[in-house]
Amino acid sequence: MLSELSAVIITRNAAGTLARTLDSLEALGEVVVYDNGSTDETLDIARRYANVSLHQGEFFGFGPTKRHAVSLARHDWILSLDADEAPTIRWLESLAGWLLTADPDVVVEVLRENWLLGKPVHHSGWGNDWLVRVFHRQRHNFNDAMVHESVAVSPTTQVVRLDGCLEHLAVTELGQFLDKINRYSTIRAQSDTLRVYPVGIILLKSIFAFLRTYLLRRGFLDGWRGLVIAVANANGVFWKYMKRRVRDI
Repeated sequence: MLSELSAVIITRNAAGTLARTLDSLEALGEVVVYDNGSTDETLDIARRYANVSLHQGEFFGFGPTKRHAVSLARHDWILSLDADEAPTIRWLESLAGWLLTADPDVVVEVLRENWLLGKPVHHSGWGNDWLVRVFHRQRHNFNDAMVHESVAVSPTTQVVRLDGCLEHLAVTELGQFLDKINRYSTIRAQSDTLRVYPVGIILLKSIFAFLRTYLLRRGFLDGWRGLVIAVANANGVFWKYMKRRVRDI
């Protein structure tokens, strides 16, 4: 049944992890790769795989872009992945069995195991990360969120969980935190729904983001990794609101 499933991935300069992701999906009937402006070897890597359908286009924000990529798939059953995620064999086997009798009104939620520099992180807000990643596009799809998008489900939607997980290479080098903070804060700052705060309030919000990650979410149990995540979260909050504030000056 995996032959009747389309994986959908949006990419931008994902050469460091994409091959690992596509290797894990060779049993699928189709993998849609929608690239929005890669300048590294991402496109060359995607073209090496017989089951990859490669498309290029604009980035409209994460939710709208993923929804557009879903529309390019041949099959209605969709597996949504990021270019740095790879499903385990155990999870794919569980999924193949589930699809034999799958109900289009049911979605599949999968545990994403988030790795930072070669080790999974279990706290700091990175643990217990369950996400809806398999759905029938005639019943469900991504919402309009520019960042932190998700598959929209109704209160009556049935959600199932299968054995196995996604292994997510969230950060393979520390510099990625800086790139993500800059990119994501810019996208968030463009939202008209984001409030403009005085500098003092922005500072307090940033401090709270650090304390929430490091203490309330027990980031200290993750050692130096938890500290790095807490500092990155605080920076993300600071730059998001500062960029929004400066935009209106």
